[in-house]
Amino acid sequence: MRYAYGLTTALLLGGATATLVTGYPAGAQVAQNEQSQMAHVVPRAGAPASFADLTAQLAPAVVNISTRQKIQVSSGGGDGSNPFAGTPFEGLFGGGNGGGNSAPQTREAQSLGSGFIISSDGYIVTNNHVITADGKGQVESITVTMPDGTEYPAKLIGKDAASDLAVLKITGTKPFPFVKFGDSSKARVGDWIIAIGNPFGLGGTVTAGIVSAVYRNTGQNTAYDRYLQTDAAINRGNSGGPMFDMQGNVIGINNAIFSPTGGSVGIGFAIPAETAAPIVQKLIKGEAIERGYLGVRIQPISEDMADSLGLPHNKGEFIQSVEPDGPAAKGGMQAGDVVTAVNGKDVTPDQSLSFLVANTAPGSRIPVDVIRNGRKQTLNLTVAKRPSEEDLQQQTFGDDDSADNSDDAYNNPPQQMAKGVIENALGFSVTPLTANIARQLGVSETAKGLVVVAVDPNSDAGQKGLSRGFIVQSANGQDVATKVDLENAIKAVKADGRSAILLRVKPRGQQPIFVPFRLSDGK
Repeated sequence: MRYAYGLTTALLLGGATATLVTGYPAGAQVAQNEQSQMAHVVPRAGAPASFADLTAQLAPAVVNISTRQKIQVSSGGGDGSNPFAGTPFEGLFGGGNGGGNSAPQTREAQSLGSGFIISSDGYIVTNNHVITADGKGQVESITVTMPDGTEYPAKLIGKDAASDLAVLKITGTKPFPFVKFGDSSKARVGDWIIAIGNPFGLGGTVTAGIVSAVYRNTGQNTAYDRYLQTDAAINRGNSGGPMFDMQGNVIGINNAIFSPTGGSVGIGFAIPAETAAPIVQKLIKGEAIERGYLGVRIQPISEDMADSLGLPHNKGEFIQSVEPDGPAAKGGMQAGDVVTAVNGKDVTPDQSLSFLVANTAPGSRIPVDVIRNGRKQTLNLTVAKRPSEEDLQQQTFGDDDSADNSDDAYNNPPQQMAKGVIENALGFSVTPLTANIARQLGVSETAKGLVVVAVDPNSDAGQKGLSRGFIVQSANGQDVATKVDLENAIKAVKADGRSAILLRVKPRGQQPIFVPFRLSDGK
């Protein structure tokens, strides 16, 4: 199964079996208050006494998929620890897997998953990660096993890493049983569904539940982070298997689960059919899948971020950085902008900036609404074609500062942190960036800003990973070169009644990032 990670816990394949009922008990009542009793809610017809007939019709088209592949694994490295793992700032301040100079080794691996046949001539839909080891494997063979145990060698027709979809093809002497995609846009919270798949390699297994949420965003910030959520039991090996509605249509492709421990907790996710079906058809036809691209790095608006900017919660996304000479930069977008709408559609947790842009045709010129320094404005941007996933991983977004390996960024740190405006409000102390300190930090001698000298580990800044040697470049959109600059920014934020301030900080050897820091009540 696929492993995806959100802000605070793991997203794994799993779920919990739902209790099947035949109806509501006689005399059941809905909530009421002392003044009046609300009308009874009558459930619409369709809650089945059994799923057996539906399962008998659908199960023959659901298959098990096994692969044999070669993958490259690192033979060295650090302990893999990350002090910010599981926090909103995981990855922002570094903390990677460490060094290790040994060459990667190639090993053989196997994977198990599920899929379903969508045509009588043997086209099969599954997840990309089922047949490519999360995109890192080189497939040597794929075997499809039918419910009756018959095995077929499968050919990979096409795959798409961004949407995590793949299409296979098997050939037989007789037509294959198949199922069809339904309309996931009509799915409602509370609708019954069943899932059929191959959990833990056990073979055809049926579970049932309801649609728990539609268009659920899991915090992955990808173009297709938009799922149907269910409480039906989904486990490792269910990846790529179908989620059926009560009419026997595929409305989702089981993909991941949410689980703090890796075990089933009753929260599973499926790729909606309305997302999957058009991509599957293009893969079958061998057509290129083109997506829109702006060239920005984004961050959801957290409560601290919203408070620091004086914005409403749960709307808009923050631009951390802009690709030099990319489509966003050419259209005037800047780091620090908050994007609130794209082509007339609001940016929300359920309708992210990544989703809206990816589903815009390359070459389109669209209006993008942003808030910059508290003012609303509209930029007209021409959407480019999204690069491959491999190319995206190589982008640096213009970070041309090289790190120096000196362990001591500057000499004589204070034994005890001072207690001024900055220290009381933010929990850290700073000193102006001099040419000498800049050289030791590996940045340009002409760089401006304030260098963090000491941090209170119990402060919000300390909890978010700020440390000695970070450079504070701006506060709420205004450059800071002296302590007075930062003090004035803090006073302005407090005067506006805000509880957080947005700082642009540069971790040593990394790109600058915007981070909201909550202000302390200290005087």
